[in-house]
Amino acid sequence: MDITVNQKTYSVSDVCSLEQIISVVMQAQCSGIAVAINQEIISKNNWESHFLKSGDHIMIIKATQGG
Repeated sequence: MDITVNQKTYSVSDVCSLEQIISVVMQAQCSGIAVAINQEIISKNNWESHFLKSGDHIMIIKATQGG
């Protein structure tokens, strides 16, 4: 199935959790980020149990420091 992460399309298996796709996209530790699927914020506690559907649009925002 195809999903979109930060405006880039990825093909993933039919059973893919949000936590799995975050680890693929971020390729690093997943601290300091917020995630929304189809414009709905998903709590970090639910990443492992939230399974993606074909056509989902995911936005990953990473916190940065600065002024």
